[in-house]
Amino acid sequence: MARKLPPLNALPSFEAAARHLSFSRAAEELNVTHGAVSRAVKHLEEQLDVLLFERDTRSVRLTTVGEPYARAVREALALVTAATAAATSRHSASTLNVSTSDGFAGRWLVPRLYRFHRAHGDIDVRVSTTGKLTNFHGDGIDVAIRYGGGDYPGLSVEFLTGEEVFPVCSPKLLTGSPPLLQPEDLKHHTLIHDGFPINWANWLASAGIEGIDPQAGLTFDSYSFAVDSAVQGEGVVLGRTMLVAGDLASGRLVRPFGHAVKSRSSFYLVYPPEAIRQRKVKVFRDWIFAEMTATGDHPR
Repeated sequence: MARKLPPLNALPSFEAAARHLSFSRAAEELNVTHGAVSRAVKHLEEQLDVLLFERDTRSVRLTTVGEPYARAVREALALVTAATAAATSRHSASTLNVSTSDGFAGRWLVPRLYRFHRAHGDIDVRVSTTGKLTNFHGDGIDVAIRYGGGDYPGLSVEFLTGEEVFPVCSPKLLTGSPPLLQPEDLKHHTLIHDGFPINWANWLASAGIEGIDPQAGLTFDSYSFAVDSAVQGEGVVLGRTMLVAGDLASGRLVRPFGHAVKSRSSFYLVYPPEAIRQRKVKVFRDWIFAEMTATGDHPR
């Protein structure tokens, strides 16, 4: 007896629209037009002879039939994805694509990757720092390290570490002319800016420091460049706990004073739920947690 299957090419559009409850966001994720998603879903409904979405002027919601069907389709697509990965493992099992920020890559991940390669020489790691938030659909990314609130629907999310934000500088600024000894002395030094949410305006306000322009100074899009500038003695940058730990331990940077601001954002390891079945993802996940625990970055 022949199987009765739905139009399979319509299922990704339906699943994405059901997950986002938005045809526009589904289209953006799949890199197609809004009309293409709408037509795919309509074709699926016609073939099934059921209504999967209730459509309003500015929103859509799943029907009582559409909701359980969306769950089943999502599970089925996940199984197909995992099976495809397993079937093509001879081509892709040796390459792990990691997406993260420039700051995390440059200040934490890259300096430690040699230890991963020593332990797992059969896995090649490719690090992407484009700044574009991966959706894991067609972009080739296996796992991501994200900085944010940890709310990433449909993905496996594991907390890595929180952070505090505090000024750091080259040791030579402590004995310069004038020396940097207390927060008020910042008015005599260059502030270095980066793209993280907590900025100099936030830190100065929390420390009760007035009379300093929080916008003046040097600005970098790259956090690594901002820290490198501070290491060279060009000014004072706001250090992030984990991202400047190596520079503080080596003495390249120092904390001139202790006041810190606790960030509301944290670092998270993020990946599709089915990805953990792949050896390369599981090995990298276990390594990064072991590395953070050994270096004191991950709370036990």
